[in-house]
Amino acid sequence: MALSYRQLLVAVPLVIKGGNVPNIVGEAGIGKSALVQDVAKRNHAKLFTTVVSLVEKGDLSIPVPPLTSDSFIKTKHYGTLADVQFGYSHTLIEIIKYAERYPDTSIYWFLDEFNRGSQAVQSELMNLVLQRSVNSLKLPKQVHIIIAENPDSSMTGFGQTDYGVVSGDAAIKDRTVRLVMKANLKDWLAWANTQDLKRHRQMIHPSVIKYLQENPGMLHNPKMSQDLYPTPRAWERVSDNLYELDQLDNQDRQSIQLDVLSGDLGIETATAFNSFLNQSLVAITPKSFVQDSLDKLTERFNKMDEAQKEHTLRMILKAKLSLNDDFAKKFLTLLTKVSSDGQYSLALSLSHTDWFDHLYNQIKSSQSLDLQKLYEAFIKISLAGY
Repeated sequence: MALSYRQLLVAVPLVIKGGNVPNIVGEAGIGKSALVQDVAKRNHAKLFTTVVSLVEKGDLSIPVPPLTSDSFIKTKHYGTLADVQFGYSHTLIEIIKYAERYPDTSIYWFLDEFNRGSQAVQSELMNLVLQRSVNSLKLPKQVHIIIAENPDSSMTGFGQTDYGVVSGDAAIKDRTVRLVMKANLKDWLAWANTQDLKRHRQMIHPSVIKYLQENPGMLHNPKMSQDLYPTPRAWERVSDNLYELDQLDNQDRQSIQLDVLSGDLGIETATAFNSFLNQSLVAITPKSFVQDSLDKLTERFNKMDEAQKEHTLRMILKAKLSLNDDFAKKFLTLLTKVSSDGQYSLALSLSHTDWFDHLYNQIKSSQSLDLQKLYEAFIKISLAGY
């Protein structure tokens, strides 16, 4: 039994509200960290993260020797004793400080890669998870702990896994609620098709989306005999790299594309995806947009699907080419070949930038009728969306 991303968005806060500790178990790269970030955001909680695999014994709390005379206790028969205090990790200090400032706000402390920490580190964290205390320090009631683990062969359903994990104490298994996470293409594609407002583009490159729609088994395909294989996180990196590859001339792109893809997906999957890209690639780069004739650009643009068309125009806008008559004629011609939804999406993304101001100023300085037509077309598109 396993839960999808959307199901876990419900299950994790449910377990927390029940007063228990969720333990999210899933393969590396499947999206456990992204899930916890999303859960915190949706539940208006402040998130703190500790990557347990990077923690050493003693990092959580460190004994501090007496610093003043008040720290020494003199006894009648047994000499002088030192009342040793403890210094705590910066994350724990920040959690306590935040809890004091915002006593009514929930706090999630995410202990990621819990079973990749050493046995000594896991033992140190046990009181934190089980008793909600570190030495004499008690966690505020508003602090809720979430842990995440990679599967190990002792877990039901993961007998063939081979992660470098340290099997957890039975008390951890008994006191936490194990929620197994599975990769779900429908959930992932719903996220992939959203807009990245910070970078003014679709969250995941259209070519990645199209490939996974045609090859649904490739979203997450762990082959433990290979050191690299596709995961949701790997596809996200592939997408980021594809956006950059789109900026290159075809010759430069082809010389490095397969190697770049292999660095995330492994050679087998990368070769298949590379062939898919080469078959479907009808590229218009910012450079070819400037250099090629309108007829040549139109012929190539007409061969693209709707997602490729929108992506191409976004890429041209992002390149910040010179706004002149030639740009206006070419861009307006291609824009008319995009669906009304695609046109509105482009206009909406531009509203978050200074591009319209730049275009308007260029119209005033150049008195260009073609730029004026482009500006008016975008105004009409924007108004049609309301």
